[in-house]
Amino acid sequence: MTELATTRLRGNILSLMTLQGANYILPLITVPYLVRVLGPEGFGRIAFAQAFVQYFAVLTDYGFNLSATRAVAVARDDNERLAQLFSAVVLVKAGLMAGSFVAMLAIVAFVPSFERDWPLYLAVYLGVVGSVLFPVWLFQGLERMRYITVLSVLGRLVSVVAIFAMVHRKEDYRLAAAVQSSAVLIAGLLAWPVISRTLKVHLRWPGVAALRSALLDGWHVFLSTVAVNVYTSSTVFFLGLLTNPTAVGYFAAAQKLVKAAQGLTGPISQAVYPHVGALVARSRPAALAFISRLLRWQGIATLFVSLLLFLSAATLVRFLFGPQFGASVRPVEWMAALPFVIGLSNVFGVQTMFNFDMTSSVSRILILCSLVHIALLLPLVHWFGVDGAAASVLLTEIAVTGLMGVALMRRGLLRAIIRMPAGGA
Repeated sequence: MTELATTRLRGNILSLMTLQGANYILPLITVPYLVRVLGPEGFGRIAFAQAFVQYFAVLTDYGFNLSATRAVAVARDDNERLAQLFSAVVLVKAGLMAGSFVAMLAIVAFVPSFERDWPLYLAVYLGVVGSVLFPVWLFQGLERMRYITVLSVLGRLVSVVAIFAMVHRKEDYRLAAAVQSSAVLIAGLLAWPVISRTLKVHLRWPGVAALRSALLDGWHVFLSTVAVNVYTSSTVFFLGLLTNPTAVGYFAAAQKLVKAAQGLTGPISQAVYPHVGALVARSRPAALAFISRLLRWQGIATLFVSLLLFLSAATLVRFLFGPQFGASVRPVEWMAALPFVIGLSNVFGVQTMFNFDMTSSVSRILILCSLVHIALLLPLVHWFGVDGAAASVLLTEIAVTGLMGVALMRRGLLRAIIRMPAGGA
């Protein structure tokens, strides 16, 4: 690894760790406030709407968070190709966003339980608009994570101030949803001057061939993302259909706490992905050596996080959400192993399989496991309620990680990752 590449990687990890720090501190301020003001029911209504809108967010994203990041990393030294790629992805995402919005309006209009709360779904959809305007994949591919950090934190700070200034009653849950969704929208609006003036990347008509190429390149990642969404956001969605907003509120609070723990490795994963892609293009053995070290250190760190989360579940829930969320403790304990399990699957799937042209294998594994998740979720929720939903998530993630390990073993990569000596990249 060259000194320049090492410096850039460290700088990107530092930037994303700063962002992750903000992602911890700001929710620690707002989430306890919101759960107390809105109560389990109001908090659950927002979580259900977010889970529903997440389907359209996944369709709009179309896997570009990985496929376009990888393509930008390859094309970043070719200004002409980079501008064409940027324009193609933005236009495709804008078209998918418009189509998704029409589909969402149709569903909300024809389902009575949705139609009664239609302003809530419009408020949450602001986040989908923001995801189109804020091309995180461009900054990631160019390894300019500092811009992601600055813009995201600015958007979140505005959102935090607005929550305390405007949300004061249980009836304000729609307003709270709109304010939360506006954070990424604000970041997106601030991003465009940076893209044009600093990065010198401009929007233009890319041509039909470039649009088609962007769609084809993101297809398998899109399938994988859809499958992942089935056993993440869909858990909240199906729980809402099968139970009530209060139960959704208990699970959503537990899930937020577990996701906060999972997010500790997020900056490393985001910064490392384009770096591994560039390493694979130069030297596959060097890339495998780097992944081996990543697996070892990330595994140790996430195991510690999972153990700490399990042992402190009751204390954390009581401190962050208050005594009225006591029913969230058991779900946190069930899902406490997720940081460790997902840390392994991230190295197996995102860092290795995506970068070693095994995207179709990833999509098949995730589609299979999403079907397994639904098969587990329905009876477990029926029998055990919120605790059953948490158990189904854990079992599904274990299955995903195990099947990815089997796929890597068949390609001869698992042994290289696990036993590769520490020299190399």
